[in-house]
Amino acid sequence: MEPGGAGEVRHWSAEVNGVSLHVAEQGPAAGPAVLLLHGFPELWLSWRHQMAALAARGFRALAPDLRGYGDSDAPADPAAYTMLHVVGDVVALLDHLRLPKVLVAGHDWGAQVAWHLCLFRPDRVRAVVALGIPFFPRSPRPMADMFAARGDGFYITQFQEPGRAEKAFARYDVATVLKKFYSIELDDLAAPPGVEIIDFFEASSSPLPWMSEEELGQYAEKFQKSGFTGPLNYYRNMDMNWRLTAPWHGAKITVPAKFIGGEKDIGVESFGVKSYIKSGGFKSNVPDLEVSIIEGHHFLQQEQAERVNSEILSFLDKFSGEEAHN
Repeated sequence: MEPGGAGEVRHWSAEVNGVSLHVAEQGPAAGPAVLLLHGFPELWLSWRHQMAALAARGFRALAPDLRGYGDSDAPADPAAYTMLHVVGDVVALLDHLRLPKVLVAGHDWGAQVAWHLCLFRPDRVRAVVALGIPFFPRSPRPMADMFAARGDGFYITQFQEPGRAEKAFARYDVATVLKKFYSIELDDLAAPPGVEIIDFFEASSSPLPWMSEEELGQYAEKFQKSGFTGPLNYYRNMDMNWRLTAPWHGAKITVPAKFIGGEKDIGVESFGVKSYIKSGGFKSNVPDLEVSIIEGHHFLQQEQAERVNSEILSFLDKFSGEEAHN
């Protein structure tokens, strides 16, 4: 997992913003810092390929388990998972590391956190790379209203009800639950009427080409310990996030940004994302934007590791001079 020259992965924890965050780090401590924010249902481990590539290039790669995940704290209160809390963790982590400004990459929910870090604290971000989830401006009405039309089978709707998804997930072993998510190649993330989404998803019968059974076991071990409630609470705060971000209504992302999407990723294929990108809507909300759509599905930084490494490094290299240290 650690190619020659990149150094080994170091693990440590920090008390920040009222929680203990576990952080994996690779590369020279004096190198330009790159903060890597994972998505659902993932861990710092999702960035293993990028950490090695960044470290080999002289960057300091820092990949935390977000609150609720892995070896980081999972507060019991569902209300402790708003975007203000999670971005607060990131800012506090930067303060802990005495890093006034960093390069940031995020995937899935981690991309949402990265975009909101740029929105709330652009002074702390030199440049941002988002995988899978573009920046959308705050909608005119709450998310629950937007998703209601999708019906009860829609995964986000099912995730809203406390305990519902956890109860359905518990019918399977943790590795199977994770593999069901990692195997997604569907056109629509909605189950038929009366069916739980985890029952509708199918786990690939063969090992995933981009994840060894040993790696899947590493994920499963952590989720077995920490559970899924913390991660699901991110979804359960979508309407609260909408209410809390009212002060940023209409705000644009001013940080230099790159978006990398998989051409077969349902996140790019659905929700009007493709037309949002092609119409120029995305660029109008993120003026300093580059877009790269590559072959692949949702878990892009693992499935297409070398291509994603190349895309990230070519972008971040522009910002890796002295200014990234300051």
